[in-house]
Amino acid sequence: MKYRVLGKTGLKVSVVGVGTWQFGGEWGRAYEQHEAKAILNRAQELGINLIDTAECYGDHLSESLIGEAIRGNRHEWVVATKFGHHFHRNFDRTDVYDPADVVKQLELSLRALKTDYVDLYQFHSGPDASFDRNDLWETLDKQVQAGKIRHLGISIGSNENIHQTSQATKVNAGAIQVVYNRLDRKPEKEVFPSCIEQNLGVLARVPLASGLLSGKYKPGATFASDDVRSRRDAALLEQQMKEVDAIGREEVPEGTDMAAWALAWCLQHPAVTSVIPGCKDVAQVEANAAAVELVEAGYPHD
Repeated sequence: MKYRVLGKTGLKVSVVGVGTWQFGGEWGRAYEQHEAKAILNRAQELGINLIDTAECYGDHLSESLIGEAIRGNRHEWVVATKFGHHFHRNFDRTDVYDPADVVKQLELSLRALKTDYVDLYQFHSGPDASFDRNDLWETLDKQVQAGKIRHLGISIGSNENIHQTSQATKVNAGAIQVVYNRLDRKPEKEVFPSCIEQNLGVLARVPLASGLLSGKYKPGATFASDDVRSRRDAALLEQQMKEVDAIGREEVPEGTDMAAWALAWCLQHPAVTSVIPGCKDVAQVEANAAAVELVEAGYPHD
């Protein structure tokens, strides 16, 4: 495994992390505790030390599975979670950024994660009006001072949201999470230059384009109704699968696993600290971790 410093947070994180939205039950299957533990145990064996989760991956369900899985070695992990939503049922959540409620969300996250601190607490894909509330960031700063949050971050909803990115230092956030992959390069225009200028760590989410860049899906593929991908525009999905098919033929070296190539592709950008792909099982953890073999040395924060 390779490691990088997550911008001004100073956190040393593996270049490949574990995204855990799937643990919340919206990716076509439910998870039992032993399955989550097997995934995270194998990730740690491979040198991965970064877990990204959220309050609304289930009603703190993903956090709960993680908390139980790492309770014996919590200090060995960098745990990032988020705030701003209440989960009601699959694919149904509401925004709540009121400062008092965010403190309650934090307490519920700490309880679920079975810990007394979060390494990175991220504003979760909220609107600019909520982001611009000074009382929210003042409240969060008090939680930092209390030791319940080590560092603040921003998970921008639109990967072109330069407003929130440009204000990160002002609100004492040290990292940005953003959608970035070979099919979606929008952050390169404004978001990444701002991150570099401010020395912000960058977590690239959806680095496999929701699995499309794994090479597993061919044009014409469909998804079950309990899979979040089934809710996306069918014509756009088909277009993306055709694009992936072309990328596989024209850009991925022969004999190279497409998923590993796609993750390494993200990690070559000088702004990107780590990728946080989801993984449905141990085999996918191993495939994701293999991307480090394709990552060249010389990144600014290695």
